[in-house]
Formats: sequence, C-alpha cells, structure tokens
Amino acid sequence: MSFPPMTPLAIRAYTATTALGHGREAQAEALRTRRSGLRRNDFGEGATADARLETWIGRVEGIETLALPPELAAYDCRNNRLAWLALQQDGLPEAIAALRERHGAERVAVVIGTSTSSIGASEEAYTRLDDGAFPADLRRPLLHTPHSPGYFVQLTTGLRGPCVTVATACSSSAKVFAQAARLIHAGVVDAALVGGIDTLCGSVLFGFNALGLVSTRRCLPFDARRDGLNLGEAGGYALLERHDPARPGLTLRGYGESSDAHHMSAPHPEGLGARLAMQGALARAGLAPAEIGYLNLHGTATPANDTSEAIAVRGLFGEGAFGAGMPDDGLHASSTKGWTGHTLGAAGIVESVFALLALERGLLPGMLGSDEAGETQPDPACGPQIRFDNAERTIRYAMNNSFGFGGNNASLVFGRE
Repeated sequence: MSFPPMTPLAIRAYTATTALGHGREAQAEALRTRRSGLRRNDFGEGATADARLETWIGRVEGIETLALPPELAAYDCRNNRLAWLALQQDGLPEAIAALRERHGAERVAVVIGTSTSSIGASEEAYTRLDDGAFPADLRRPLLHTPHSPGYFVQLTTGLRGPCVTVATACSSSAKVFAQAARLIHAGVVDAALVGGIDTLCGSVLFGFNALGLVSTRRCLPFDARRDGLNLGEAGGYALLERHDPARPGLTLRGYGESSDAHHMSAPHPEGLGARLAMQGALARAGLAPAEIGYLNLHGTATPANDTSEAIAVRGLFGEGAFGAGMPDDGLHASSTKGWTGHTLGAAGIVESVFALLALERGLLPGMLGSDEAGETQPDPACGPQIRFDNAERTIRYAMNNSFGFGGNNASLVFGRE
C-alpha cells in the first residue's frame, strides 16, 4: 500500500487498568508470571448464580466501592468510575498537568474509545423507571450517550482541545491513536490524551451470548478446541505529542485502518481487512514486516476470528506450517485475551500497553489457555509466528491488531529509540 511514512509521535506516558490489576506494574507482573485475571462470572448485583451467564469474565476490582470526587458525582456510573480509576495510575495526572502547562489546555485533544459507553447506567435506569421516567439520579441525558466517557475524561483533566469519542466496536481505542495522529499532524493540536474504557453490563454479556460467541470455559485463543470468547472490562490511556529527537523513548510509528464490511459481526474469512490494516500501519511506519518483533493479535478465541487473522498474519509475515523452524528473533505473535478477557472498546489501548511493555521490558507474552494437563492444541491454520509460550528478548518495533464488528479494523506500530 502506498502511504507515505508518517512523522513519529512521542508517547510520554501510558497506563492500563484491567482484571490483572491497576496500572502498568500489575499488567507486567501478570504477563510475566502467566497469571490470568479471568474468573467465573459473578457479575450482576443481586443476581442469583442461576440467573448469571455461565462463562468466565475479566472483572476489575474496586469499581463498586470507588467514590468519585463530589464535584463529579453527577456523572457517576460504572464506566466513569473505571475511567477515573485508570486515570489515577502511573503518574498520569502529573503527566497530563505537565502537558497542559507545556502546550496550553486548548492545544491538547482528548480522544477516547468505547464500545458500549455507559449503557449499564441506561439498563439500571430502565429497571428503575419512576412513573414511566428515568429515576431522578439517572435523569442525566449525556450519561446515556456514546460520548459520555469522552466528555467525562475531558471534564476531569481540564483539557480544552477537540474532544472526540470513537465508537467502532472492538477497534475503538486503537483508532484513537490514528485520530490523534491526524489532529497533531494537521496542526490542530500539539498533543493528545488518548484512551479507552468499557465496562461489563448485561447488554454486553447477553448480547454476545445471543450471537453464539461466548464460551462457558476459559477462552483458548488459536487453539483447535476454541469455542468462543470471555468478556472483560478495562480502562487505559496514553499521552501523545510531537516527537523531539533529543528526548528518545517510545513512539507511535504508524497506523493502518480498513473497513472490509464483509459481515455485520464476522470477519472476512481470508483476513482481507486485517491484512489491509497491517499493511497500512507498516507503510506509514516505513517498515518491512521482518522488522516487527512482537505482534499483539486481536485473537478473541472465536473460531472465525482466529482463523482469519492467522491467515492474514501468515500471508503478510511468511509461509510455513505450524511447528516449522522459526528463528528465535523472528516475529512473536500472540493473543493476550486469556489474561484480561475481551475488553471490547478498551482492547485497543490495553493491548497497545502490552506492546509498549514488550518494547520497554523485552517481555513478549505468549497465550494462556490449555486443558487440565496443561497441553495446548494449536490450530493447523496457525503460521509459525503464532506463539503460545512467553519469550524474553530486546525488540525495536511492536504491532497491535484490533478488529471490530462490520470490518472496522485498525493496526498500530510502535517503536523504541
């Protein structure tokens, strides 16, 4: 694909809060020790075990007991609580303040991804109708719109540049990087706070189950026995600004987007959209496929997704049957959904954080998911790049794939200087 290489953008701070814990260190520790955050579904206040969906979930601890500051109480809901919780990690408030001081609040954009926003609050409002109307404490129109998390994050950070909420299903918080890059390169702003938040709710759990996509056991990405996904919740952020060669560090090197529109919920069987997104990201990064050291796959553990993504990766990065010889420094591709569950609109930012951790620490996660004997059964469709075991080595470039319903696909390339 013929995209001119883009000017890299500096990543000044980044963080994620998932079922693995709050902040980067919790994520890194769990990846290193292969500790999953998945648990049997216990979501739903007041719901009996019989009323809950039989599955495993990635639930974030501490949301129920978190109290927003009094000045933000009017925006209280599970999604905004998680947005606030994630904002407090890894020195992000101080980094945002420094960015605001450096550029001015009007020159820093806020671009947030979500899939279902605060729909959990809307569910609650409908169950508590008061004479046909929402109860007074939930009679807040903005809370029930897709823009709820973007508005909330801008309000809490004091940033006053363009504010955008991206909702392209499971690619949402990967596309925020592309949107922010365009705003910065066009001169509209000098920096951006990007991120994503999605929380568990009935619509998510039972909606995905109605599509036949939810597994009753721990998910098995790229395993021949996989039968569906586990759902999770998460929040995460990154700060982007123009790159200063005098300040080396992590960078966004390229992005690629595609919309194959093959089906409302199923990916193109040959991974057409996935491959186009990856090619676009590599072209903008000015890199060849062989230069990528780690690829965080979308890898939801549904039969259709993993097969089509494996075909796309195999076609772009090289041929060969699974198990064929692959040099230790070849591409290491894996799905981390077995750690966090599929966090939907937050998957892009969470798995970008995992890619950035791989660059900073040389930790390349494999995949979680095996039978009781600890055995995996790799799908024959997998190419030699698909790895189940963790690895440790220094890499310079990493990629993240995030694919959404309707063929809304995004790939990102990150670098380390």
